[in-house]
Amino acid sequence: MYLLYSLLLTLGVVALLPRLVYDAFRHGKYVKGLRERMGTLPAIETGGRPVIWLHCVSVGETQAARPLARAVLERFPGHSLVVSTTTLTGQRVAREVFRDSASAIFYFPFDWSWSARRALRAVNPRAVLIMETELWPNFLRACRARSIPVALVNGRLSENSFRRYKLIRPFMRRVVNNLSLALMQTESDAARLLALGLSPERALVSGNLKFDGGTNPGEQAITIELKDRFHFTDEQQLVVAASTHAPEERIIIAAFKELQSTLGPTRVRLLIAPRHPERFAEAASLLASFGLSWARRSDATAAHDRTCDVILLDSIGELRAVYPLASVVFVGGSIARTGGHNVLEPAAAGVCVLTGHHTHNFVAITEAFL
Repeated sequence: MYLLYSLLLTLGVVALLPRLVYDAFRHGKYVKGLRERMGTLPAIETGGRPVIWLHCVSVGETQAARPLARAVLERFPGHSLVVSTTTLTGQRVAREVFRDSASAIFYFPFDWSWSARRALRAVNPRAVLIMETELWPNFLRACRARSIPVALVNGRLSENSFRRYKLIRPFMRRVVNNLSLALMQTESDAARLLALGLSPERALVSGNLKFDGGTNPGEQAITIELKDRFHFTDEQQLVVAASTHAPEERIIIAAFKELQSTLGPTRVRLLIAPRHPERFAEAASLLASFGLSWARRSDATAAHDRTCDVILLDSIGELRAVYPLASVVFVGGSIARTGGHNVLEPAAAGVCVLTGHHTHNFVAITEAFL
């Protein structure tokens, strides 16, 4: 079954190669860290200390892992921590978040047996901690072959993913039982994993790490910088559209124009932060088509920054610093059928939070807030 999985993975890569090449040239995806994704990692300096490998997929998991990483290093001061991510944005945030605590930060290997084994030989971890939902069959199998314990931390398994996994339950039973421990967010998440065949003694419900994230004092300087540059004042209402997907920007801009006509054009401003960097240009074109005055965060400071209607936050890792300035935050991926994003970060800043209907990636959190 593993051979069939590897074959299908290879065929999938070959079939998607034109799109992968396009994304690589257009957006820089997959090119950065390609050697690391193939399992060839640079030398990791740990001073001879045993290594704990923490894997985070992207930005959300990386931010959520902050308190976990801090607690692990406090509990095991004689160990080194290394961190991997899958996405380019996750890599950028990890290099900021873990710059003082991790001995190395690198890309997670592609899930071929040879690349997984090569990465494990390079890191030689004493244990592996995987955030949320990353069930990579060949990597988990390679860990078990090397007697490396693996814990799924802050684990979640959505109903949609569960339905897909059920179609290959015999295979998934073997995959999940390569986990030494699964610390799941909710009873429902644990029940789905058990239904796939995980041994009951390996599953525990620990709650959601994202509740422990809070605010980060280190982001205060960015908050002050943004407030000064764009002249956000208490007399104005700032609406933040966070982690948006198409067509959410178009809907938000239309609603914003209605707010302007109701409250007055100088009483309300909008900040849009698309979820994926490759959509920054698309969002910019959309703003221009609506005839609004707007500014890009990435541009040099200009006089019109202080009076523009809309700010496009085309940067990585600064969204949390915006929340203390907001009156209302719309959390995206919830009008688009993406499953929603994390409402805890704006809530931790004491801001009113809005979402659309599609929040199946954060069911327990959304229900708790409601």
